[in-house]
Amino acid sequence: MLNRISLRQMEYFVATAQHGSIATASAQIHISSPSISAAIAHMEAELGVQLFVRHPSKGLALTAIGTRVMQECQDLLERASGLYDIASNSNDSIQGTLRVGCFQSLTAMIAPEVIFGFARAFGKVELHMVEGDQQELMNKLRTIEIDVALTYDLQLGEDIRFETLAHLPPHVLVSELHPMAQQPAVTFEELAPQPMVLLDLPMSRDYFTSLFAKAGVEPHIVARSRSEDVVRSMVANGIGYALFNVRPRSNQSLDGKRFVRLRLAGTPRPMLLGLATYKPMAHSRLTQVFMQRCRAYISDQYIPGMSAPSFFDPHIASTVDTDAP
Repeated sequence: MLNRISLRQMEYFVATAQHGSIATASAQIHISSPSISAAIAHMEAELGVQLFVRHPSKGLALTAIGTRVMQECQDLLERASGLYDIASNSNDSIQGTLRVGCFQSLTAMIAPEVIFGFARAFGKVELHMVEGDQQELMNKLRTIEIDVALTYDLQLGEDIRFETLAHLPPHVLVSELHPMAQQPAVTFEELAPQPMVLLDLPMSRDYFTSLFAKAGVEPHIVARSRSEDVVRSMVANGIGYALFNVRPRSNQSLDGKRFVRLRLAGTPRPMLLGLATYKPMAHSRLTQVFMQRCRAYISDQYIPGMSAPSFFDPHIASTVDTDAP
């Protein structure tokens, strides 16, 4: 069964085809080159075809099937634009105040394209975004301070409705100089005696420590932080390894040092990324439209701002990724 290809991915593909370069398309549509590369790679994987070929002197050129795909994408984008025009010109146009919560470790990657992109698409929408940890977001749903939250399936409670959009399996972050950095995968038994830096957020920390408990071992925690950036910097500086579910495309910490992502052996329970709402509260039309956008933009194959699920496999690479400046 085919997975979803979003309209935004089609926009990135068409822009690249029109400009013959990912770097030029990036400058024209103000989207990062890695985001465009990831969108094209997802479309090629989803359709099972090669959309571009690279010429040393001419940049990227569409394949024959790529030309046909571009024509179809242009038609679909034109029809989608017409839908927005109809909506904005109708008496029942999309407007009002939308209050969206977002789990803080996801915000930097998801918010610009999914949340604020929604406000750009519908000019009459007044958007209020709230960042927080899981406990804060659940409390705000129950007190009707937010309408919907993009978050994880952590201790939701029977009064919370949750719709899964994507699975985020845990992985290991180590310094590029760490003794395990060259291993294709690591076990919890191998990790347990090694120093660990814990992302110390409510409920998240319980999730990470539960993975070790299920394996019958206990982690050796030497440092903690509520900040994802601080944890990544400590890892890159060799203080210890860390577990994460999110997959930022950058492999550098804020101080410029590099880290490596490793696969966890076995099948540890993934975090489920999705939409949380308060059951007693009916969804407004505005909330329903926003949730539909989230379904179109977030899937197991593509999450804005994140690397592909196969980030740990060096044999999987996009044929167009080398065009980034």
